[in-house]
Amino acid sequence: AGPALASINQSNEYYESLRKADLVFFDSGFFVLLLKFFKNISVKKFSGYKFISLFLNYLNKNKHKSVFCINPNLKFSRSNKILFNNLGIKRIHNYLAPKYKTKKLSDKKLLKKIKKIKPDFIITNIGGGRQEILGLYLKKNLKIKTTILCTGAAISFITKDQAPINNLIDQFYLGWFVRLIFNPIVFLRRYLYSLRLIPMVIFSKIKIID
Repeated sequence: AGPALASINQSNEYYESLRKADLVFFDSGFFVLLLKFFKNISVKKFSGYKFISLFLNYLNKNKHKSVFCINPNLKFSRSNKILFNNLGIKRIHNYLAPKYKTKKLSDKKLLKKIKKIKPDFIITNIGGGRQEILGLYLKKNLKIKTTILCTGAAISFITKDQAPINNLIDQFYLGWFVRLIFNPIVFLRRYLYSLRLIPMVIFSKIKIID
């Protein structure tokens, strides 16, 4: 997302988490537009909303899969459990995340729970800039076969715990606007911070690697 990307120069941990990820999507519509306007680089946005929608469709056809959700609060945990149960997913586990520090992130209690449960999927539903670092921490320390998905707040668009985004809003890059209306105090600060991406894109050497 834009605000997290804007902090990449201030966080080696965040940079490393992106560099060592198996896949990284262009979730930020703002970043996609900046690449087009200033670098003439055309890439397709693949939002967290679109990804989580496709993932839920997949689970709906594979109800035997187990899911381990790492959530920021109890409200989100309850909402996520209801969502997955409505899909017929019974093997759903929720974990309430502590307030992680990005420097030397560690959570042995979480590792112990995941190693015991051995879920098919781990979803980090916490904020950008931390969830990626947590994802890399899990990738390094788990020796089980699982898939780690750093989707942030995306699932909350479906449960309506955050701004109610739909396909039309997502298609026209208006998710930021709906979130701003839904919670102006939080997101105005975040989006103002993401303006740092403008000089970063302009003055950075960016190349496409096939």
